[in-house]
Amino acid sequence: MEYIPRMLEHRLVAMLRQSPAVLVTGARQVGKSTLLRHLFPHRRYLSLDDPFLEQQARENGDMLLTLNPPPVTIDEVQYAPELFRHLKIRCDESGEPGLFCMTGSQQFQLMRNVTETLAGRVSIFELSGLSLREIQGDLFARHFLPTEDYIQERGKSARCPENLWNLIHRGSYPALQRHEVEWAAYYADYVRTYLERDVRQLSAVQNLDAFRRFLVATAARTGAMLNYSNIADEIGKDVNTVKHWISILEASGIVYLLEPYASTALKRATKTPKLYFRDTGLACYLLRWLSPETLANGAASGHLFETFVVSEILKSFSNEGLDYRFFVSYYRGHDKWKTRSADGEEIENETEIDLIIEEDGILHPIEIKKNAIIQPTAAAAFPVLDKVPEKRRGTGAVICTCPAPGMLCENLFQLPFWYV
Repeated sequence: MEYIPRMLEHRLVAMLRQSPAVLVTGARQVGKSTLLRHLFPHRRYLSLDDPFLEQQARENGDMLLTLNPPPVTIDEVQYAPELFRHLKIRCDESGEPGLFCMTGSQQFQLMRNVTETLAGRVSIFELSGLSLREIQGDLFARHFLPTEDYIQERGKSARCPENLWNLIHRGSYPALQRHEVEWAAYYADYVRTYLERDVRQLSAVQNLDAFRRFLVATAARTGAMLNYSNIADEIGKDVNTVKHWISILEASGIVYLLEPYASTALKRATKTPKLYFRDTGLACYLLRWLSPETLANGAASGHLFETFVVSEILKSFSNEGLDYRFFVSYYRGHDKWKTRSADGEEIENETEIDLIIEEDGILHPIEIKKNAIIQPTAAAAFPVLDKVPEKRRGTGAVICTCPAPGMLCENLFQLPFWYV
């Protein structure tokens, strides 16, 4: 399989020159091992997927590292949390950079071990599925921001993909970029492996059939506010079980919970997160959208387009080595704003902003629409951010399927999704 260059490569190489260890986290099959083996082909390589090496790492980590001295790459390090204290000792004894490269999924459990044991000794990166930029071979490396400067620079290399809905339907896992890989068979194997390995490891889930129903129910809610009770009623489980299972999906990189923007000035804001699947292809498979054509014309197209755009924005941050959780949020409140229908009838609307990017004290509001023709009223909720003290509302954008960037009104751009 031909290697697809990843945007994270330069940051990884740079940090390995400074830190004793680097850790690449992310869901299964996003290319963590491939990335490290491509970047550092001459390093010794250990995979704790191997039951023998896993046992050695658990029971005699010091000897394992003695027999396999650095520089070494350790794959699936989450299988042996006992190894971390031995890694800490080696890092402290040597003091040299570039000793250990590691990969790991199951982020919450892994991060707890890392922060407790290797704090100050490891640089941590998150690798997601392929971004649109990576699929197109676009080397543009800045994270998304709806500013004039960004748009001008992005326009030098941005290009529209041939088929948006094929892109969303196919998904972002590297293996699926080979056309000979059968889409349905790949995701069937992925779900089966995920259920049999990650779910059983992260939690003692006894009823895998119920968890499968939960996966489908969750996929049906991508791009929507998370309602635990609603999911619990649908699958016949209690709310605490659903909360626990959502944490499993989040820990294994299947979903992302977008937190609401917090400010004491916005007293009518909801405090419920929104749920997004990290890979649109997996969501399509679970929901049985079996072709790009049926997806494009189906009821879920708007939510899956929003899921795709949010995922691309998050990737633009993580591929630059930034933690997007400090930058992105959304807003929904009980404030009302009024519009008029075509026949003049007054309509009350709830205030919602799909995404807010905060940088340098400036709030950039973003709305996401799958339409090609956009009206300025799509951003009518943005002025609610003017209430936030000590912050300034910057330029905003409506990201859509329009053919080229443009201005809708002052401080408001309309941007094609491929400008992300």
